[in-house]
Amino acid sequence: MTAAVFFGCTFIAFGPALALYVFTIATEPLRVIFLIAGAFFWLVSLLLSSLLWFIASHITENKDGPTQKYVLIFGVLVSVIIQEMFRFAYYRLLKKASEGLKSINPDESVPSMRLLAYAFMTLVIILLHVFWGIIFFDACEKKKWYILLVVLLTHLLVSTQTFLSPHYGINLVSAYIIMVLMGIWAFFVAGGSCRSLKLCLLCQDKDFLLYHQRSR
Repeated sequence: MTAAVFFGCTFIAFGPALALYVFTIATEPLRVIFLIAGAFFWLVSLLLSSLLWFIASHITENKDGPTQKYVLIFGVLVSVIIQEMFRFAYYRLLKKASEGLKSINPDESVPSMRLLAYAFMTLVIILLHVFWGIIFFDACEKKKWYILLVVLLTHLLVSTQTFLSPHYGINLVSAYIIMVLMGIWAFFVAGGSCRSLKLCLLCQDKDFLLYHQRSR
């Protein structure tokens, strides 16, 4: 039962992300490099966030409950801001590098339910970062700075609910609503349309089929 819960939660959390990697990233070495670079930027942002959180937690170690709660809120806010700053830095790096790359081809029941909720939340966070990245980069490219604020606020909202609210069901529902909205937005930003989605679902997209035939 423990193994089934472990593998089930693992595939829920990382299955869609793994599928995205296999079908959109793994076939292009250059995209793998970009993925690793993006992961490095994200890990550095988490390292800085963790360092600030470590310092703040030690300063308020003997403080009362409300003070520690405010420190937690501050830590989430700073973490989100740092992650978005590093996302922008990564965009600027790709922007400068793109000029040189243009010549290259482009009871257990309670713990189990809690683990299941964490798995679904991990899945949401992974997909949201993909969608946020697409929307964020497009906004930077088109200089629509207000969209960066939307990404920042939705990121902050999801993070705050995840770390501060004890209501797992409400957190999952609201996070999935935001994920669906961001996914639809990212789909159209990336050049998708209702027609292309219909052709893809019906396996009638000739460009999509030809691309995967060539990649084989």
